[in-house]
Amino acid sequence: MSANLDAKKLVVKEITDKLSNAKSATLVDFRGINVEEDYEMRKAFRESGGDYKVYKNRLISRALNNLGIADCDKFLEGNTAIAFSNDDEVSIPKILLDVIDKTKKIKIKFGVLAGKAIDSSSVETLAKLPSKEILIAMLLGTLQEPVRKVMRVLNAPTRGLVTALDAVAKK
Repeated sequence: MSANLDAKKLVVKEITDKLSNAKSATLVDFRGINVEEDYEMRKAFRESGGDYKVYKNRLISRALNNLGIADCDKFLEGNTAIAFSNDDEVSIPKILLDVIDKTKKIKIKFGVLAGKAIDSSSVETLAKLPSKEILIAMLLGTLQEPVRKVMRVLNAPTRGLVTALDAVAKK
C-alpha cells in the first residue's frame, strides 16, 4: 500500500471521528474569504468550542458514507470546509451566519445534525434558535407559571380575611 493511500485513510478516519463526535457540523464553500476574515472566524470557533478545517471533497464523501449519510455528493463541489460544533448544536452555525452577514462570501452547503444531513435552510434555522441555556430558562418559566397560579388561588382566602380584619380594625 502506498504512503499516500495510508495518509488519505487517516484523513477519512479523522473526518469520520470528528463528525461522529460533533453535536453538529456545517459544510461551507469558503471561496473569496481573505486571511484576516478566516483568522477571526477560526478564533470565534475555538472560543465556542468548535473546530474548522478544509478537506478534500472525495475524503469528506467517504467519511459521510462511513457514517451512513448518503446523497451528499451533489453538494461536494468546489472548495469545502467543515465547521464542527463540539459543545452545542447552535453556536457554530450562529458564528457562520454572522460571518455570512458581514462578508457575503461564505455559502452554507449543508449540515450534519444527529447523524443526518440537513439542508442549508435548516442550518440557518438552527442558527437562529436561542442558546440551550435560554431555552432551558424559557421551559422553567413555563413550568413555574401553573405553580404560581395555584399559590395565588390558595392565598386568596387568607388575603381576603386579612383585608377584612384590617378594615374592621380601622373602624
